[in-house]
Amino acid sequence: MLKEKIKTDFKEALKSGNVQKRLVLSLVLSAVKSRELEKRSKLSKTEADAAKLEEQSKLTEEEIIEALSSEIKKRKESVDQYEKGGREELAQKEKEELIILMNYMPKQMSEEEIGAEVDNTVSQLGASGPKDIGKVIGIVMAKVKGRADGQ
Repeated sequence: MLKEKIKTDFKEALKSGNVQKRLVLSLVLSAVKSRELEKRSKLSKTEADAAKLEEQSKLTEEEIIEALSSEIKKRKESVDQYEKGGREELAQKEKEELIILMNYMPKQMSEEEIGAEVDNTVSQLGASGPKDIGKVIGIVMAKVKGRADGQ
């Protein structure tokens, strides 16, 4: 499971003294824990059994990938802002964190693969113009979730 891999890598980074990786993975684990608590809070309104609640509040692989995607998006935005502000050293630090995070994401799709998926969806829906673009994008994004960003 992805969460266990992140925990294991966090412990290894802690033991080896890899401060940057430890900090990045710590933030990811914190984001995952926060999402689990949020999920638990919502579920606690309908589930009284503590054991069931504990099990149901664990994040799925897809939800963990969403948390990772969120952290990756933050890093990308920071890199962009730092580069615009002429802070190359901070942009480089964010890029290094981004590389660490990308190791936990599923294999990313190439532009050609995404294009093929879009073409396939357009033909399946029979989309014919700009008015259908919302439907196409919604379906494609659901299919490529975690394997391609929204850009």
